[in-house]
Amino acid sequence: MPPDFSAGDTAWVLAASALVLLMTPGVALFYGGMVRAKSVLNMLMMSFICLAIVSVLWVLFGYSLAFGTDSASGLIGNLEHVGFLGIKTDDLSGSVPTYAFAAFQLMFAILTPALISGAIADRAKFGAWVVFVALWSVLVYFPVAHWVFFFDDGKGGWIGDRLGALDFAGGTAVHINAGVAALALVLVLGPRLGFKRDPMRPHNLPLVMLGAGLLWFGWFGFNAGSALAANGLASVAFLNTQVATAAAVLGWLMVEKLRDGHATTLGAASGAVAGLVAITPACASVDPLGAIAIGLIAGVVCAFAVGLKYKLGYDDSLDVVGVHAVGGFVGSLLIGLFATQSVTGPEGAAGLFYGGGLTQLGKQAIGAFAVAAYSFVISFILAKAIDLTMGFRVSSEDEVTGVDLTTHAETAYEFGPLIHGATTRSLAGTAAGAPPAGRTSVSDKTSDQASPAGRKV
Repeated sequence: MPPDFSAGDTAWVLAASALVLLMTPGVALFYGGMVRAKSVLNMLMMSFICLAIVSVLWVLFGYSLAFGTDSASGLIGNLEHVGFLGIKTDDLSGSVPTYAFAAFQLMFAILTPALISGAIADRAKFGAWVVFVALWSVLVYFPVAHWVFFFDDGKGGWIGDRLGALDFAGGTAVHINAGVAALALVLVLGPRLGFKRDPMRPHNLPLVMLGAGLLWFGWFGFNAGSALAANGLASVAFLNTQVATAAAVLGWLMVEKLRDGHATTLGAASGAVAGLVAITPACASVDPLGAIAIGLIAGVVCAFAVGLKYKLGYDDSLDVVGVHAVGGFVGSLLIGLFATQSVTGPEGAAGLFYGGGLTQLGKQAIGAFAVAAYSFVISFILAKAIDLTMGFRVSSEDEVTGVDLTTHAETAYEFGPLIHGATTRSLAGTAAGAPPAGRTSVSDKTSDQASPAGRKV
């Protein structure tokens, strides 16, 4: 390996990549527990399919578009590395192999569209979602990743390298990007049947807490891993991630207690995610006290923001807009107040509270609102085009029955024997073509609809 290669840095980046990968199943469980029982499998699949689609696109041309040499004034990379052509195993990005860096960034690309899925739970066609993920990754995520994450001595992405807006691990490229795209999809698909009228409570809060715990765990790779080295910057990002998330949980629960009279497990999980989102762009530019302030503010603001959907009439099923878009804006903008040169370095950025004036806040605002505007417009056009051609929403009948059964021919839970022939089904019958144990055939729809798993929660 070349002299600049670091085995320690490489080991950390590979471990961090695995941690970030774990976040996508974490999102699947977090969202899966929040929906009604008749939609949980579909919710899991909407996250897992991102693992498949984006991984292939990333190797084909996604990495090259995001991190290839800039070809359009900071807007997009070139296609020099299509299929990873020209990249050798001993090529380095910093002190780690380029392949390790590419693997780490792939996990970000997978997670981002998965975050969007919670906004349209219970009502989206799975095939339409597959098409949207592929197109959105190419037209939105890959270019925005180039804007924010590609650095080349002032000749890289226009937000991070040329403007100088700070986004250490994806407050704009991941969370604002996904949250605003979620809003666009919600406006195209419309509200769920019974929105504002029927109770739509989470069907499995332990699953929600498990998902939140996996997200919290994986987020250390997300933030600290973005240092791309096992060094002091990774260490401060790690600590800031922890304390900001803790403060956000306290902030969210405080709002619940004062407003509603009780603190909930769903609130604790949502507060944790809000804190994780907010500290993501700021984790390597603020000190731990600043991180606590950002987390506390995010927990309070996002707790109020999730209620906007009832006042404004948009049905963001699992509060993607209120947590990811709003939390992303909070974290990105507060860098302009709390950034300190004790973390960013003597030549680094300083926020308003640390003698830096309003300059950095202005840069942060330009970057955040530019990503939001671009993501919303392209996402809305994509969703509308898909809706007009193949339809983006399931039929009313399928929505009432549940997308698990009508789309995937499966149910998440079995509480009793099947009514039709279950007691007489034999091994011979299974061998002759009946579905194996644990699966549900289309012919079993009637019996599954009669089970508690098919009822509206």
